[in-house]
Amino acid sequence: MDVGIVNAHEMLALSEVEPDIREACENLVFNKTEDATDVMLTLTQRERARKEALKNGGGAVEEKKSSWRDLDVIKRLEHSLINGISQYIDQDVEEARQQAEKPLHIIEGPLMDGMNIIGDLFGAGKMFLPQVIKSARVMKKAVAYLIPYMDQEKRDNMVAMGLNPDDFDENDDSNFAGKVLMATVKGDVHDIGKNIVAVVLGCNNYKVYDIGVMCSCEKILEKAKEYDVDVIGLSGLITPSLDEMVVVAKELSKGGFKQPLLIGGATTSKMHTAVKVSPNYFTLDHPVIHVLDASRSVTVVSSLLGENKEEYVTDIMEEYDEMREDYYAGLEDRYFLTFDQAKEQKLKIDFDVVPPAPAPNKIGVTLIDSVSLEDVVPYIDWNPFFQTWELRGRYPNRGYPKIFNDEAVGSEAKKLFDDAQNLMKEIIANKSMNLKGVVGLFPANRSEEGEDVHIFASEEDRAAGTPSDTFCMLRQQAEKESDDPYLSQADFIAPAGYKDHMGMFAVSCFGCDKLVELYESQHDDYNKIMSQALADRFVEAFAEYLHRVIRTDMWGYAKDESLDEQDLLKIKYVGIRPAPGYPSQPDHTEKTTMWNAIKAKELAGIELSDSLSMMPAASVSALVFAHPDSTYFAVGQVGKDQVESYAERKKQDLAITERWLSPILNYERD
Repeated sequence: MDVGIVNAHEMLALSEVEPDIREACENLVFNKTEDATDVMLTLTQRERARKEALKNGGGAVEEKKSSWRDLDVIKRLEHSLINGISQYIDQDVEEARQQAEKPLHIIEGPLMDGMNIIGDLFGAGKMFLPQVIKSARVMKKAVAYLIPYMDQEKRDNMVAMGLNPDDFDENDDSNFAGKVLMATVKGDVHDIGKNIVAVVLGCNNYKVYDIGVMCSCEKILEKAKEYDVDVIGLSGLITPSLDEMVVVAKELSKGGFKQPLLIGGATTSKMHTAVKVSPNYFTLDHPVIHVLDASRSVTVVSSLLGENKEEYVTDIMEEYDEMREDYYAGLEDRYFLTFDQAKEQKLKIDFDVVPPAPAPNKIGVTLIDSVSLEDVVPYIDWNPFFQTWELRGRYPNRGYPKIFNDEAVGSEAKKLFDDAQNLMKEIIANKSMNLKGVVGLFPANRSEEGEDVHIFASEEDRAAGTPSDTFCMLRQQAEKESDDPYLSQADFIAPAGYKDHMGMFAVSCFGCDKLVELYESQHDDYNKIMSQALADRFVEAFAEYLHRVIRTDMWGYAKDESLDEQDLLKIKYVGIRPAPGYPSQPDHTEKTTMWNAIKAKELAGIELSDSLSMMPAASVSALVFAHPDSTYFAVGQVGKDQVESYAERKKQDLAITERWLSPILNYERD
C-alpha cells in the first residue's frame, strides 16, 4: 500500500484501540502470522454484524461524525485530552460537573487521568511534542471552565465555617507533584523553548512559575524564595546568557539556596554546564543539570524529586567531573598560535586579480518597510520549524519535506505543518504581524594593521581618512593541521587605496507579542507557541529575501543572479552575511556599532537589551560581504594576547572584553 485515506475525526490513539483489533492490525501490517488475513476478516465481519444489529434494533441509525462521542462523559474527556480536541470541552466538562460531587473531582479524576496517560505516551515516545501542546490546551480550557465553580465552592465552605473567604490563599499549590521556577536570564528575550518546557512540565502535574524574559539575578532569587520552588530552570539563546547563568549559579550558592538548577537554551550545552556553571553550585543536594530539550525535562525533574535522587545525581556528578577533566586536558593538548603568528598567516586576497565588488547603487541607510509577509513566504526554511517542535526524521527522511515520509514522526509533522499553514494564512489575512528593517551600504576599508574594518559616510570621507565607525574583528588562533589561513572577517575587505564597501542590515517581525497575549488569554499554548515559531520563520525569510535584494538591486554586484529559493537556502550565492555574536564574529558588542551606523532603533524600532539581545525576539542582523573569496568560518577559542589587542582597539576595559568573550577564551579569566 502506498497511500491510505482516513477520517481524522475517527482516528484513535494507539492506546485506545481494542487489544484484539490492535494485535490483528500489527500481525497483518507486519506479516507476523500466517492467519493474519483470516483473523482480520473475522473481526471485520464482527464489526459489520455489530453495526447491522444497531440498525435493526433501533431503526435507521444515523452515524455520527465522531463516534467517540457515544462514549460516557469521563471517557470523552480522556479522549479529548489525549487527542487534543477542544471542540466539545466546555459541554463535556459541564456534563461531568453535574455528575460529580465537587468540581475539583473532575480535575483530580478524568482530567489528571488523561494527562497521566499523555505523560506516559510522551515518555515512551508514542506521542510527540505538538500533540502534548494540543493536549495542554484542552486541559487549560477545562480547568478555566471549572475555576469559577471551585472558587465559589471554596467561598461557600469558608462562610459556612465562619471564616472570611477573602483570607483564602489563592496560590495554594499543595496538590502538585512539584514546583518549578522558569526564567529567561537578564538581557535575553527569547522564550519559545522555555514556554514549551513549561507546558510539558504542566502536563505532568508540576506547578510552573514562569517569571518571563530578561530576568535579573536578583529577581530569580527573590521569586525562588517567594514561591518556595523545588527546582529552578534558566533559559537563554544568546551567548552572553551563558555568562549570566554562571552569575546566577554563584549567587544561588552565596545565598544558601538548596534547589537543583536546570540549564537550557539554544547556546547552552552539557559541556558548558559541566565546565563553567556546575563548579559554582553543584552538590549532591542541589545539582546543576543541562536539559537538552523539552522531552527530557520531565525525566530530569521527576528524578530530582523522586526517591532515587541521590543515585541519579551521583551519576551526573561523575559524568560532569569526567567532562571537566577531558576539557582541561584537551586545552593542554591543543596548541594556539600567538596573535602575531596568526596575523602573519592570514588570508591574503589579491584585490588586483579579484577586485572588490562595484560600488552600491545607493550609499547610506535605507528603511525597508514595504515588504509583506506574502513576499517572504517562498523564502521560508521549514527545517528549523520542525526542530523547534522536536520533530526529527531519520535518514533518509531528514529535513523538509522528506520528514513527512518518516515512519515515526511523518504523520504528526504533516499535521503540524498544515496547522502552521492555516495560522500563517490567518496572520497574513489579518495583518497581525508585519516586517520592518533597515539596510546600510558604506564605503569600507581594512584598517592599517589589518584587523578591523573602517566604514565611511561618503567617498569624500574615505578620501579624507575620516571613518564614521570601526568594526573590530577577531581572528582564528587554534593551530591547524593544514596550510589553511587563519581567518578574520577583516580579510574580506580591501585595504586603503581600493574602493571597497561593506553592507549591514537589521530586520524584525513585529506583532507576535500581541498574538501571544491573545492566545494566552484563551489558554491556547499551542497557537501561542505556533505564533512564535512562525514569527521566527518570517524574519529569517525576510533576511534571506532582503539579502537577495541587496545583491541584485541595492548593491547590485550580482544583478544577473538567477538562483531559486532552494539554492539560496543552500548558500549558492556570492558573498556572505555573518551575524554579530555568531561564530565568525562572536562578540555581541559589535551590534552597538552596527545600530549606531544604521539607526536601527530610530528608523525601524529594533532595540537592543542590556545583553544585546535584539527586541523584538524575532529579529535578525548581519554584516554583508560581497567578495567572492569571503566565506563563513568559526573563530574558535582565542588567546589573551589577541583579547588584549582587541580590547585596546575597541577602547574597552579588558575585564569587560573578557566577560563578553568568555565562551571563547582559551584561558581562565581572573
